[in-house]
Amino acid sequence: MKPKCPPRTGAGGRKLWASIVDTYELSEHELQVLREAVRTVDQIDRLHAIVEADGLMQESPQGRRVHPAVAEMRQQRIVLARLLAALKIPEAGAEDSRGPVRGVYQIRGVG
Repeated sequence: MKPKCPPRTGAGGRKLWASIVDTYELSEHELQVLREAVRTVDQIDRLHAIVEADGLMQESPQGRRVHPAVAEMRQQRIVLARLLAALKIPEAGAEDSRGPVRGVYQIRGVG
């Protein structure tokens, strides 16, 4: 049975969730990473909407400045990239000599 998408997930988060759980069977810790990635996608979407509504630049006492949501969006994108990298999901058709890129998690110092 496929795991359910977290409640109150936005369209972008639901799309990410479905694209991964429809293809891969994830362990519980991988599902937790995916949940955080979904929340991050939704946060990026909300920040993007704020910038779209307010504009890229804002007036400040020091003059025109980039909207603060732009910096936060950049930070959230870095978080998203790290979360997705932690899942080790391969690009379509990506394989190396050991087989598919997505590897098995192991405990450090064992085996």
